[in-house]
Amino acid sequence: MEQDKSNRLRRKLIIANYKNGRDVLPPELLKELQKYIQGEIIYVPKKNNQRVGWGELSGTRKLITRRNEEIYQLYSEGRSVEDLQKAYYLSEDSIRKVIVKMRVELSKSSVKS
Repeated sequence: MEQDKSNRLRRKLIIANYKNGRDVLPPELLKELQKYIQGEIIYVPKKNNQRVGWGELSGTRKLITRRNEEIYQLYSEGRSVEDLQKAYYLSEDSIRKVIVKMRVELSKSSVKS
């Protein structure tokens, strides 16, 4: 059931981004592509310098960064890993990774200043 839902969503996304080659490609390029693929959907990736990092458009990256800063701050103030697990619904490993990552980032920024 969940797999069917996921497949339907994928199909909708593909259809939403679908463009007919005749509408967007020069005729010479279309003929060249037809030597390799015909009547199928092909993905054309963005150039590397045009790609947006994960979570940047949706704001998720900022939210997670803010959450991680809060976790580290609370840990620095004496909150236990167990308390943080319960407060943020994360595993012990995830909390510890956040703490280590934030400690490293803070040490890097203090060296630069």
